[in-house]
Amino acid sequence: MNTMSLALAITVVVFFGHIGDSEGGDLRKNFYKSACPLAEEIVQNITWKHVASNSALPAKFLRMHFHDCFVRGCDGSVLLDSTANNKAEKAAVPNQSLTGFDVIDEIKEKLEETCPCVVSCADIVALAARDSVSFQFQKSMWEVLTGRRDGRISRQSEALSNIPSPFFNFTSLKQSFANKSLTLHDLVVLSGGHTIGVGHCNFFSNRLYNFTGKGDQDPSLNPTYASQLKAQCKTLSDTTTTVAMDPGSSLSFDSHYYTALNQKQGLFQSDAALLTDEESSKIVDELVDQDSFFTEFGQSMKRMGAVEVLTGSNGEIRKKCNVIN
Repeated sequence: MNTMSLALAITVVVFFGHIGDSEGGDLRKNFYKSACPLAEEIVQNITWKHVASNSALPAKFLRMHFHDCFVRGCDGSVLLDSTANNKAEKAAVPNQSLTGFDVIDEIKEKLEETCPCVVSCADIVALAARDSVSFQFQKSMWEVLTGRRDGRISRQSEALSNIPSPFFNFTSLKQSFANKSLTLHDLVVLSGGHTIGVGHCNFFSNRLYNFTGKGDQDPSLNPTYASQLKAQCKTLSDTTTTVAMDPGSSLSFDSHYYTALNQKQGLFQSDAALLTDEESSKIVDELVDQDSFFTEFGQSMKRMGAVEVLTGSNGEIRKKCNVIN
């Protein structure tokens, strides 16, 4: 069900005798204000505590939120463990390198102590993504609307078919985002998340060693950059080595990704693809400006965070994020 049709349903949310009218499909500011006033503070405190000692976490949480929203909407389905009868999203190749689940569990445990069965795991993921990135700035970098509920279904096959691949060309990327009612503009803006974090060699080494199947290098790759990558990824089959996605700036959330992109230093084929379309290239040029990037990123994250959400009486509030109730 898409966000628009969800928004038609009007539901009444009842929490501890507090009744609040909420448009189904409509997330809102301070959703937990009366039912769990400390909710957002708890998420931020625990997230910041962990980011302070692990600078890789912001990239991890941003990716977790992204991968969650692209499969069945932002419903926390990426957190569910596989069972005897079902391989969950976690088992899919794009999600096998996701980490940070332990931090989500710690946040959930604290929230369950404070206000049981109130705060969804889906909202925790959305808030942790924002808060982890915001730690660098010591202030919230974008607004997160809350009120998501948790899904009960998680399938490995759906993760594979919905999460955009690092091998995608521009047409496939644009379609993948359009399938989630996200625009070309959102695609270019959200790709800027690659300003932090690392990529595994096997997701781009074909560009170094065998681009068209003839042992060649991708001609759209900056030759000096390609040499640096080859020094780190020595074979096509290296699945363990990781490389900074934004050369020289992979721990700092900034607009440097777009500067690097214009210097033909996009790590993945899906990064380089943003320069193969005229409209997309123009957006890349605009986002080199850091203030523009921060503003636009916040707006696109808000749109992505609303993809196919479950609200009202749909879904559930999981007691533990890795299993359905």
